[in-house]
Amino acid sequence: MSTSNQSPGFNRPRLVTRKVLATPQYEGDGAVVRRGIGRSELKFLDPFLMLDHFSVTRPAGFPDHPHRGFETVTYMLQGGITHQDFAGHKGTIHTGDVQWMTAGRGIVHSEMPAGEGTQKGLQLWINLSSEDKMIEPRYQELSSDDIPWAEKDGAEVRVIAGESMGVRSPVYTRTSSMYLDFTLKPRAQVHQSIPESWNSFVYIIEGEGAFGSRNSLQATAHHVMVLGSGDGLSVWNRSSKPLRFILVAGQPINEPVVQHGPFVMNTQAEIDKLLRTTTIARMGLKWPSIGDLNKWGK
Repeated sequence: MSTSNQSPGFNRPRLVTRKVLATPQYEGDGAVVRRGIGRSELKFLDPFLMLDHFSVTRPAGFPDHPHRGFETVTYMLQGGITHQDFAGHKGTIHTGDVQWMTAGRGIVHSEMPAGEGTQKGLQLWINLSSEDKMIEPRYQELSSDDIPWAEKDGAEVRVIAGESMGVRSPVYTRTSSMYLDFTLKPRAQVHQSIPESWNSFVYIIEGEGAFGSRNSLQATAHHVMVLGSGDGLSVWNRSSKPLRFILVAGQPINEPVVQHGPFVMNTQAEIDKLLRTTTIARMGLKWPSIGDLNKWGK
């Protein structure tokens, strides 16, 4: 079907059900983030735990800190970030690069600016199912040149995860997910299919657009928009400037979520066990090693 308000090929177009402005706050050591998911207005959107749009300038950064029970996806928009963990893995990602890190049973790492000036990017936390929370940590790092892209009628997409416009990402997502970076030229539109059982949201990086319906109100930069049920999303750029946004969707896990900062488990007992060990380690002015993290699961 196709009308002025509905999307070609969609039986049930997704509409915006909630809109949240990601306002700045301090995180890490002097870094500034706009947190869209993981704040009081939007605590959780299964399977997504957090979305930060970060800006960091030396000497600020994210020094040593642990993770357990989920994945982090870091996508650089400007500059670079150097990652280093206690297992000896080190690397730098630059503008357009992606690091998809599965923390699993435990990682202790740092993320610090790789150069002068302000470094900007997005970091998304994706929950893991109970059967995957204690797997070994792993990394997938894609350079900007390795991320497939497509363009049609003034709409360009970079396919970080999932599929769009006939191209598919090589990234393996343990929790089934889609992560698309769209740029629409003025007056362009795009229609993207989304699996009906998945939860989904949009985050606007720059510009403004109409989401879900051609006649919907324009949404502007730094807003997260939760999408309702349906089989696809339509977006129109009615402005005279480019519109850039990410569309993220994922299969809900439908399990209990108990979170304490960088630890995400299924029960309070699991969190309590972690916190007892972490408190002792922090009294010694250091975070636990990978060996300590492994002991927590025994």
